Amino acid sequence: MTAQPAPAPGIAHPVGLTEDRAARLLSEHGPNELGAQRRIPLRSRIGAQLRDPMILILLAAVVLTVATGDYADAVVIALVIVANTAVGVAQEVRADNAVAALSAMTAPTARVLRGGTEREVPSAAVVPGDALLLGEGDIVPADATLAESSALLVDESALTGESVPVDKDARADDPDAARLQAGTVVVRGRAVATVTATGPHSALGRIAALLHPHPEPTPLQHRLAGLGRVLALVAVGLCLVVFVLGLARGQSPQAMAVVAISLAVAAVPESLPAVVTLGLALGARRMAARHALVRRLSAVETLGSVTMLATDKTGTLTEGRMVVERVWTIRGTATLTGSGYGPAGEVLVAGGPPDPAALRAVQALLTAAALCNDASLRPPGNSTKGTDGADDSDGTDDVEDTHGTDATDGADGPDATDVWTALGDPTEAALLAAAVKAGRDRDELLPAHPRIGEVPFDSLRKRMTTLHRAPSGQVEVCLKGAPEAVLDGATLDESPDLLERVRKEAAALSAEGFRVLAVASALRADLPARYEDAETGLRLLGLVAISDPPKEAAAATVTACRQAGITPVLITGDHPATARAIAIRVGILGPGDAVSGDTASAEVVTGRKLAAGEVPDLTRVRVFARTTPQQKLDIVQAWRAGRAVTAMTGDGVNDGPALRQADIGVAMGRRGTEVARQAADLVLADDELSTVVTAVEEGRRVYDNIRRFLLYALAGGVAEILVMLLGPLLGLALPLRAGQILWINLLTHGLTGVAMGAEPVSRHAMRRSPRPPGQHVLGGGLWQRVLRLGTVATCTSLAAALWVRHTGQPWQTTLFLALLAAQLGVVLGLRERLFTRENPFLPWAVLAAALLGAAALYVPFLRAVLETAPPSWPGLVAALGAGLTGFVTARAESRSTRAVGRPDGDRSGTGPHPMTDE
Repeated sequence: MTAQPAPAPGIAHPVGLTEDRAARLLSEHGPNELGAQRRIPLRSRIGAQLRDPMILILLAAVVLTVATGDYADAVVIALVIVANTAVGVAQEVRADNAVAALSAMTAPTARVLRGGTEREVPSAAVVPGDALLLGEGDIVPADATLAESSALLVDESALTGESVPVDKDARADDPDAARLQAGTVVVRGRAVATVTATGPHSALGRIAALLHPHPEPTPLQHRLAGLGRVLALVAVGLCLVVFVLGLARGQSPQAMAVVAISLAVAAVPESLPAVVTLGLALGARRMAARHALVRRLSAVETLGSVTMLATDKTGTLTEGRMVVERVWTIRGTATLTGSGYGPAGEVLVAGGPPDPAALRAVQALLTAAALCNDASLRPPGNSTKGTDGADDSDGTDDVEDTHGTDATDGADGPDATDVWTALGDPTEAALLAAAVKAGRDRDELLPAHPRIGEVPFDSLRKRMTTLHRAPSGQVEVCLKGAPEAVLDGATLDESPDLLERVRKEAAALSAEGFRVLAVASALRADLPARYEDAETGLRLLGLVAISDPPKEAAAATVTACRQAGITPVLITGDHPATARAIAIRVGILGPGDAVSGDTASAEVVTGRKLAAGEVPDLTRVRVFARTTPQQKLDIVQAWRAGRAVTAMTGDGVNDGPALRQADIGVAMGRRGTEVARQAADLVLADDELSTVVTAVEEGRRVYDNIRRFLLYALAGGVAEILVMLLGPLLGLALPLRAGQILWINLLTHGLTGVAMGAEPVSRHAMRRSPRPPGQHVLGGGLWQRVLRLGTVATCTSLAAALWVRHTGQPWQTTLFLALLAAQLGVVLGLRERLFTRENPFLPWAVLAAALLGAAALYVPFLRAVLETAPPSWPGLVAALGAGLTGFVTARAESRSTRAVGRPDGDRSGTGPHPMTDE
């Protein structure tokens, strides 16, 4: 940390601890560090991955394939197990870095007084009772109480979610105004503070403790685990049934054991982990191309199941930059267009150009606001670093555009070379930009109005005054500040009626979520002896309404969420009025809701109400304000307890626990802290909430493809099982040999099955409600479709074999070929868009599987291993007929489900979801 100067002369401060006392306290309280997270041994991580039900089935499949001599399949399945385990372990390790990132946020060194002497010590050596010396740019190393302060402004956004820097004053009556928290940043001023809490007892330590809850399985993991248990029971049962029936027909125990094991392997879609992994990986790659970076692969599918999206305000729904939107003068209200700190925009009255008198009134107000200002604007491409003093002049909360960095005008990437940027207080920068739009550039004003004196902002006075030499030679006084500090008879020479009228106007603007400044000015003949004496008898110029406006795409994004059956919820640390105003403007609340207040969903619930337990059902509320990290966690947990699949967006340290607890944590990549990024499952590189909607679409695509594969694979497995069970009853003693079953399984599950993971998204994906979180992966009618398709494939294959046997030709080869063709026909028929070019791998995989199936009939080595023979022409025709029948049946199934907008047959989501707005 760069050494900062000591507090300004005249500030008395404590002598501090002695070295002996500090050493005893360090031994008593421990180092000022966050508790180290318990390291989980690698073997434990691997063991947890291998206990997954699907992995257990695959392990059993390895043993079975080795027992049958199918070493190639055994190697493939083993590689899938190794890959899945490695990916899972790697993702867990990265997730555990969240607490480590918290430690990195604390100051590496701190300046303290020890025995009356200033010393720089490691932040870990700071102890309760230490006297901290803080200056601009310092990171507060521990929780502390102010002893002395001078114009102190602290950025607490990373901890509290408050979108603006906060004034701190040791003389304030409010205890919060004299309290500092570890991890916050001094934006302006100097202070001496007494340490009250260190390490795990500090604000950062309490948040770190909330980051430890063990993450629960995702909806996909729940569903696949349930499927794994079912398939395990089916596989064991089939082994026993087929083995017993074979012995009853007089088959040898050894032969029937091999066939039973092969059939059990066929019943288990061992390619499912590969299909899931491929689908998730492709989805992650497509998301990355659209600025959504996935940190945990399972998060890709979980996004598709999201039913509730909790979003913060600043920088997510809003631009994260202060903008003057309205100017009120005695001549009326003017609206300013444009965004950010650039000069683009104009002044409008009632939607059109203002009349000359109204324009002059606006210009007079913005001229005074630009002169009474310490910020500066930088044009695009200007990378010069400056440090203009940023005296906050209004006494209200001002938005700090970035966490401890220069404010930017909203670049699309990290290098903001094509936008206007601001140095200093964001509110003052917004005033400068507004003045330029009105034709009053401060760079042109200052030479004609040089500053000759000032009364700096003070958190108790809540206003700032500057004195300038006017071109006439008189002294021009410019004042701006909070309305309550300006609109009184001691400051303004205005009638009581006018002052009361302006107070009501200021209150109305504040109720709309604006931050309001009052601006006044006057001309004096001479410079007063005391600058404070100039703050009387001023003329009111009007009010300025400043806000952090919503992003242009925010309302459309909220609408898209509602259309997709996702409930948007706003959770912010900002003021309730501001939260309500933004919620109305983006559509989270309706204007009628906000006015009536007669429904729980329309109520803006504050952190105080949550702490008092006054909200019995958090899932009925759509806007939360002034929330703490623990309360954000409670809100997410309440929704999850109501069986919702939750997504939470955030960028600060205070969001870390909720990001970790939500089913999907979404962090901002540009504005977000490292803690938020490490705790999240998804990082938005462009900080745009609309990217979450894009990611949800990709998640639904992945889940649809997984279900499509299960339909295809399980239907094939059902057909193979039914052929083995019904064939002997029709006179086909041993319908298929073990090698033939495994070869069909390899071609259908291995090639074409994996290719299904890249199928394009359904046209209806974002016009349907999410599936209920408790729904089984085979729910929504999927298992009925499995039985129907499996039955059709069974009947056509057996019919082909019986017909060929009737002609005296080798029937087993025909049955083998017909069963393979029927399954390949099904996979093509299940495509939603038959001739799409988005996934050319699937038709090529079907062609390759067909060629390998033919190779089993004509290549001598494979013929010997699989015990096949070249089919007759009637056999080929029968097999092709089975393939065509499978294609037509699957096509009919797909069309019937698309007719109701449900590509997988699930009609349960067409109505309101129980956890969404009705």
